[in-house]
Amino acid sequence: MEATTLPAVRGPVHRRRADLVALGAEAALLVLAVVVGAALNARGVGLHADAAPLYATWRPHLGWGTPAALLVAGAVIAVGGRWTRTAGWAALLAAGYLTSVAWTLSLALVDGWSTGFADRLTTQAEYLYEVPRVTDVGATLAGFTGRILDFQPDSWSTHTAGHPPGALLVFVGLDRVGLGGGAAAALACVLVGASVTISVPVALRALGAADAARAVLPFLVLLPGAVWVGASADGLFTGVVAAGLALLAVRGRVAPAAGGLLLGGALYLSYGFVLVGVLALAVLALRPAGRVAALLAAAAGVAAVVAAVTVAGFRWWDGYDLVVERYHQGWAADRPYGYWVWANVAALLLSAGPVLGPALRRAVATLRRGGYAPVPPSGPAPGTWALLRRPPAPTVLLPVAAAVAVLAGDLSGLSKAEVERIWLPFAVWLLVATAHLPPATRRWWFAGQAATALAVNHLLWTVS
Repeated sequence: MEATTLPAVRGPVHRRRADLVALGAEAALLVLAVVVGAALNARGVGLHADAAPLYATWRPHLGWGTPAALLVAGAVIAVGGRWTRTAGWAALLAAGYLTSVAWTLSLALVDGWSTGFADRLTTQAEYLYEVPRVTDVGATLAGFTGRILDFQPDSWSTHTAGHPPGALLVFVGLDRVGLGGGAAAALACVLVGASVTISVPVALRALGAADAARAVLPFLVLLPGAVWVGASADGLFTGVVAAGLALLAVRGRVAPAAGGLLLGGALYLSYGFVLVGVLALAVLALRPAGRVAALLAAAAGVAAVVAAVTVAGFRWWDGYDLVVERYHQGWAADRPYGYWVWANVAALLLSAGPVLGPALRRAVATLRRGGYAPVPPSGPAPGTWALLRRPPAPTVLLPVAAAVAVLAGDLSGLSKAEVERIWLPFAVWLLVATAHLPPATRRWWFAGQAATALAVNHLLWTVS
């Protein structure tokens, strides 16, 4: 009897120990990044991040949002797991979204209404600084590249110059419809950013992973990266990208075409979103049917946006070339690649949370145990590639695709520091791997995620 039952007992124990090893490795990396960052700052090396690996300063504080954040975290930890298993689908998504908004706003208000929220997007480096200077959208698009480089009288501010014009035009559009000012812009970032709690579960359900969609939702709600969703434009970007990818997963041709339009628009929010193509291909490969039609529809949507913006006068590739030059005109020239290429990962861990390492480890390990998506009842189409016939499960392929995109961005050297917010659009898909965590342990992981966000927000001043 012992010989037959021992392997069944050893398996879960071994996996829990492996989770602890992964967690320990994360902790060691974070401590190393903090210690080395402090040493480099003390020597005067140009990290330009006082609390490296985060772009922040050490400043312990409390705020009006503190009790609210504790209340939201406590509620999710106490009932989140049970609620996600029993609630109706529509009610689940609505509750998840509203709780995410409450969590994000609470964290923002820890720093105060003005500093943490209403005025956060109004500094000289931000997009709102340029909004009054945009009087003609057509002329702005046509002349955008001429103002990217620094050290000229009409250079764009830092964030505007570092992104395609779509990022600026989002806030110009809000201003034109009467939603100008820092508070409205910050609220837009929070409301759109929190929508990942709808988009990611919808995508998983459409790809045949309904149980995983429910399991992942509380981790998206308590995303430590909510510290930067409220409020930065990267929060808004994260919501747009997630919605576009979710539409690629939905059945039919109209939804993928709409997803293509959104993802095409995302290319004009950040140059780095060309890497979202890796995730888009993963989503299309996971569709149970209509992959080729969805691919063509999505490609048409992207092409339509690119063609329209190009005809309007802005060439994406020209802007990218100039932005690389502008990037090295600033702090990037000082920031050492040898530190940030690995310290960026530590920053990502603080944004995605400590659950990331163990969850990814479990997701990848499932491949050895047959963790593949089911073959459609009709069988695989003749002549298709093996990956398309039977790709890894959504809870494996999507996080792996997100990790590949992050790795490419990291190695490029064009994301030295500040990735805790820049990589948010990929972090939410990395957390899809949390579906592999045992249900009995999830409450503890919820607590770890919440504690990470609370610690970062109360020990550090993350306002740029």
